[in-house]
Amino acid sequence: MLTRRRLLACPAMALPGLSLAAMGPNDKFDLLVRNANVLDPSQNLSGQRDVGIRHGLVAAVEASIAPERAQRVLDAGGKLVTPGLIDLHAHSYPYGSAIGIPADELVALQATTTVVSAGDAGANNFAAFRRFIAPGSRTRQFAFVHIGIVGLAGFPVPELFNIDYARPDAAARVVAENADMVLGVKVRMSENVVARHGLEPLKRAIAACEMAGVPARVMAHIGGVSEKALMSQILDALRPGDVLTHCYSGARNNAGEGTNIVQDGKLLPAALEAKRRGVIFDIGHGGGSFDYTIAEAAMAQGAMPDTISSDIHAFSGNSPGMPYLPWVMSKLVGLGLSLPEVVAMSTAAPARVIGRIPKHGTLQVGAPADLSFLDLVEGPVEFVDSMGNKRTGKMHLKPAGTVVAGVAFGRPYQSPFSVR
Repeated sequence: MLTRRRLLACPAMALPGLSLAAMGPNDKFDLLVRNANVLDPSQNLSGQRDVGIRHGLVAAVEASIAPERAQRVLDAGGKLVTPGLIDLHAHSYPYGSAIGIPADELVALQATTTVVSAGDAGANNFAAFRRFIAPGSRTRQFAFVHIGIVGLAGFPVPELFNIDYARPDAAARVVAENADMVLGVKVRMSENVVARHGLEPLKRAIAACEMAGVPARVMAHIGGVSEKALMSQILDALRPGDVLTHCYSGARNNAGEGTNIVQDGKLLPAALEAKRRGVIFDIGHGGGSFDYTIAEAAMAQGAMPDTISSDIHAFSGNSPGMPYLPWVMSKLVGLGLSLPEVVAMSTAAPARVIGRIPKHGTLQVGAPADLSFLDLVEGPVEFVDSMGNKRTGKMHLKPAGTVVAGVAFGRPYQSPFSVR
């Protein structure tokens, strides 16, 4: 149903007939991206293309478009151009979360056009994120609301040592009232966050999603859960479409035990069952949540990732693993995934999880005109994970620019300047 909120939030999507009308002989593209090495796995598209943008949408993807057909021209110079990168797990609530970074400040380092705030805000401080942070951002923003009513405002103090902070009714209300941008409920299940409360925080997050009365997912953070058996219980509780983030975490619990999806070198049967029923395995690299030894074992035993995300925040961004999204994508290429696979896991796959904008995460005609420009740097490179393990690769991706809703970050400037 078309509501006033949805109309104001995305007018081009709400009234596609206006934006997709056939161009007349004197009409021009608002922006033309020329000489792009386009890679769009959603339509098996790879190769040199020009991209015409009009009214904030992709209007044409052709072998060659004459520059005189556009108001402004941006020469990609043969760089890799993908659908706008989507970071499914970021922390983009500055001033309200103790670890948040402004989303637009990440653009030069990530080439991201969409980010999802992964539990920065709880029920008590989500309204400020919606009213004051997201509207001032050129980067598209969505969110998971934290099951804890204060979100991550109290970091580094653990938010769920006191289980009374986990309020399903309050979280459900935020999900229901903000269903256009809230994807569901975030819960952190590691022992250093929830102490010995076991499965209870996750049960409350699931209950909040179900109470909301709208489609809602749980994003469950793992990493050093309190007991080995608890990890299988977490996996068994997750529903199809829920997100297991930090899926390759090697973080230990307080006793120093490895209690994540790979234990003693073996993938838990519950992890395979979760994959089979549609639980989404998300990387969520962060400063302490990606372990090569776990990733290699899990992937070899059938638990491949579904989405690639950074878990970028004010602390992880300064860690040796450098969890900026293109760098994390490069690590996955080094582990044997193809470039089209990692691009799909950073564009179309997270867009399906978001599920709010038609053709999001693609460069199909009619899609939002979000583009990421990347330099593909060939040559030996060394990567380090969150645990200090090192691996070598043969290439890496380097951010080189973005276009969001048809407007470039930087030149050519649009006059009068408008975002969307």
